[in-house]
Amino acid sequence: MTEEEVIRFASGLPGVDVVTAAESNGAPEVAWGDTFVSYDPQGDLPPERRMPFTTVVVKDYPGFDTESRLDRPGVFRVNVNVGRRVFAELFGHSPAAHAEHHGEYDFGVVDQFLPHPAYAVQGWASVLNPGPATEAELRSLITAAHARAVNRHRPH
Repeated sequence: MTEEEVIRFASGLPGVDVVTAAESNGAPEVAWGDTFVSYDPQGDLPPERRMPFTTVVVKDYPGFDTESRLDRPGVFRVNVNVGRRVFAELFGHSPAAHAEHHGEYDFGVVDQFLPHPAYAVQGWASVLNPGPATEAELRSLITAAHARAVNRHRPH
């Protein structure tokens, strides 16, 4: 899947708000070009209350999030808030136990589900350049993350 295909799929889910960070929408410069997918059916949640359930990141965040090596040409990462149960099913350990397993992963591998290099402890999974090995499951994980966001939503 391309970045655009991931964004198109996620934006097709009901009540979704998609924001690609840019100077024009007041996003911090470090985030420009990254896309954040949130559930906001009325489109009225203030920015501080928007919690994305999926993101598409196109570059490293120096000093914070560089293990995916997104500085390689054409490499992007899709991040999904899968929750504790699904995280444990995917990786064989809980998000809380991720610190002791962090070194077991090569976060630069493409088309393979990985714990998020920085947000695994919060139950986030990721995949670089989703392809044949991950595309169908990625769609399922995004749909499930959307359903979780719907269930957690409290109107503004």
